[in-house]
Amino acid sequence: MSEKHVLLIEDEPHIAEAIRFILTRAGWVVSLETNGSAALGRIAAETPDAVILDLMLPGCSGLEILAELRAKPRFVDLPVLMLTARGQGRDREAAERAGASAFLAKPFANGDVLASLEAIIARAQSVRSA
Repeated sequence: MSEKHVLLIEDEPHIAEAIRFILTRAGWVVSLETNGSAALGRIAAETPDAVILDLMLPGCSGLEILAELRAKPRFVDLPVLMLTARGQGRDREAAERAGASAFLAKPFANGDVLASLEAIIARAQSVRSA
């Protein structure tokens, strides 16, 4: 089986490194983008298996990125795990409306990131094979 690739779009270095470490240990190839404005270009260039997307980014918000992503037929079904420092209900609702596959509020347990990522990948694969 080939390695799975995730593009992590996160501007906080400590969070990005923690997530990268967790996922790399679990066998994922992790690319990092820290600027919201460059995110769509990176997604198109790398075509990852999944995206972990922070809600608040410099240049362009995670919700704006997600809305643009979902507007492109090529990326309608791309699994996206949305992260936010604000676990407020309205953030979760906005992420769901924009098309997030799952949502995690910071701080989160290390295992939650991996479990959420694997769950959205499995869900996307079962939809494709149905």
